[in-house]
Amino acid sequence: MFASVFAVLLAITGCGNKESTTGEASVVKIDGSSTVFPLAEAVAEEFQKEKQGKVKVTVGISGTGGGFKKFVRGETDISNASRPILKEEMEQAKANGIEFIELPICFDALTVAVNPQNTWITSMTVADLKKIWEPDAQGKITHWNQVRPEWPNEKIALFGPGADSGTFDYFTEAVVGKAKASRGDFTASEDDNVLVQGVSGNKYALGYFSYAYYSANTDKLKAVSIEWEKNKVKEPVFPNLENVLAGTYNPLSRPLFIYINLKAVQKPEIKEFIEFLLKNASMLAKEVKYLPLPDKAYEMAGARFRSLQTGSGFGGVPEVGLTVEEILNRPPHS
Repeated sequence: MFASVFAVLLAITGCGNKESTTGEASVVKIDGSSTVFPLAEAVAEEFQKEKQGKVKVTVGISGTGGGFKKFVRGETDISNASRPILKEEMEQAKANGIEFIELPICFDALTVAVNPQNTWITSMTVADLKKIWEPDAQGKITHWNQVRPEWPNEKIALFGPGADSGTFDYFTEAVVGKAKASRGDFTASEDDNVLVQGVSGNKYALGYFSYAYYSANTDKLKAVSIEWEKNKVKEPVFPNLENVLAGTYNPLSRPLFIYINLKAVQKPEIKEFIEFLLKNASMLAKEVKYLPLPDKAYEMAGARFRSLQTGSGFGGVPEVGLTVEEILNRPPHS
């Protein structure tokens, strides 16, 4: 690893000011999470303006899992992720000679939402959500009054991310207790806007997706406060920046990530893009209705990038309820 890091350092210091000799724009290839997409797209647009056509940034939406499949094959420079990289993905990357840098870039308050015409719910417990979404609920828990008897005898219309989504992985880990453990009889989509439309169009709907998609559609959706028995506060907590930073919106508060191919950092446009992202992420996150990290966390992420620390602070094992500082203070594992 040290040889490859040394090579990258030489490339950065030696090539940092070079431009394309052909006159063609350099390309930064990004793919992955639909949750991270609005922020990545905003950063890409502003960066391209600054570079005045010298750099083209492409941002795909394959979902976190789909993005990692491309990333570990070396097909992309950066992978957007709404969950940490998993052990099997790390093993595939290693087998293909791919080393990576893991950086948290913003917060998400994963939001459970219902239709505004829903008058019987203002809050739910994690146990309520598990009762609805666990695999054993398929074909059995189909009506609201089966969750709580005081709720109406009406069929629940469920909407959630598809199986390639990091949001799907995180929600099932946090609520059901195992990633990807979910009932299958719900409307699934990798496009959060489809989920928003589904919940906003049905009085008896329930869905979950990124906070950014809720906050952009507050006239069409009603967010549900979440009560968790392991939380440090004992009342339901609403998804917002204040509660996320206070560490009380659990277990559905999570950091969002980018993963950078170490070899790609040899390209000056990649180094410049990441530095631009870390400098402007807080401002642009607010513009696209995301929750920025504390300034200290961006400083720590920048230090990790500039020192080329490879690996993941999770070691391939998903966890919930961690702060960004805890993640960045962990030594990364390859």
